[in-house]
Amino acid sequence: MDATFFDKVAAALPAVCFEQAPDLAIVLGSGWGDALQVDRPLLRLSYADIPGFGAATVPGHAGEFLLYERAGKRIAAFCGRRHWYEGVGWACVVLPVELVRRMGGKRILLTNAAGGLNPALHAGDFVILRDHVNTVGINPLIGPHNPAWGARFPDMTEVYTPRLRDVLHAAAAKRGLRVMEGVYAFTSGPVFETPAEIHMYGHMGADVVGMSTVPEAVFAHACGLEVAGLTLVSNLAAGISPKPLCHEEVMAASKAAQSVMAGLVDDFVTSV
Repeated sequence: MDATFFDKVAAALPAVCFEQAPDLAIVLGSGWGDALQVDRPLLRLSYADIPGFGAATVPGHAGEFLLYERAGKRIAAFCGRRHWYEGVGWACVVLPVELVRRMGGKRILLTNAAGGLNPALHAGDFVILRDHVNTVGINPLIGPHNPAWGARFPDMTEVYTPRLRDVLHAAAAKRGLRVMEGVYAFTSGPVFETPAEIHMYGHMGADVVGMSTVPEAVFAHACGLEVAGLTLVSNLAAGISPKPLCHEEVMAASKAAQSVMAGLVDDFVTSV
């Protein structure tokens, strides 16, 4: 990735973005767009107005950067994400993380909707990520080394910070929710997985599968940020689900869980 791309984007953002480091950054995945409770908005900026970023192209992704205050904290929220399968390259995929790093942020919550392949999971369940499997074998750190992004060979033993996982568990317990910790299998998309692939990912130890989150998590962890990952199980994976998969099912599950999603995120924001 070319650091000059990020330089140009950062230079184009309003000064309010850099006057104070955010206490927390959030990336809202498919269906998570209404999960924020805002005391005072400081900035709303469409992705289309961020040079080189471009509007979100996937239904369920609002495509808006929101800087706001909640419970005395400053939050940098990216409402929607860009994906590797959109063909825009890694820079757009990890741009939210890089902007947070440049703002001085130290922790980030990554949310997503994913397919469940652990037999204990049902649509509407939540999974707190403890690890992941990168099934495609590529990541945004491939290429010339930039020391600003951490070591050339970053350790990935504990990408998802235990302390932040504990905060998510406490938030779920407060609301009487049954959650489990699990492993997320990252695929490139945009096709859903085949039953044979799901069978293989299950033997790899994966509990959920999706097309996002891992690139941002890898990049954020390498850069020294604390990372939390939270998944809504929106559907059962191929070969487990009794019907063909579709994005509309993902959106329907997210809509049904909106109030719970908002409560979990807000409890995390106010407790972290």
